[in-house]
Amino acid sequence: MAREARQETFAAAWADGDLVVDVRESDEYAAGHVPGARPMPLRTVPAGRGELPTDRPVYVICASGNRSRAAADWMTSRGIDAWSVAGGTLAWAGSGRPVAVGRDEHAA
Repeated sequence: MAREARQETFAAAWADGDLVVDVRESDEYAAGHVPGARPMPLRTVPAGRGELPTDRPVYVICASGNRSRAAADWMTSRGIDAWSVAGGTLAWAGSGRPVAVGRDEHAA
């Protein structure tokens, strides 16, 4: 079972440049996401497994934490150090942290 990262822990990891994978659908991602998050809708996680590192943490985020928990559990069962972000993008944005808009994972 994957571990859950609190918002404060996740914010520090994000600031350090750790990998963030957003498992929401593309329209949700485009409407607002953590800057630098890599889009990987939940249904595509198995196919994208090869893009995920096994030698460093992966922070998985969705809207509120349900889909990210499922994805992080799947990743963890396959040897990926995955963390589900508690509260998801809603908590991130609600705390006043930066949000990028658009489909480009590097949008700011």
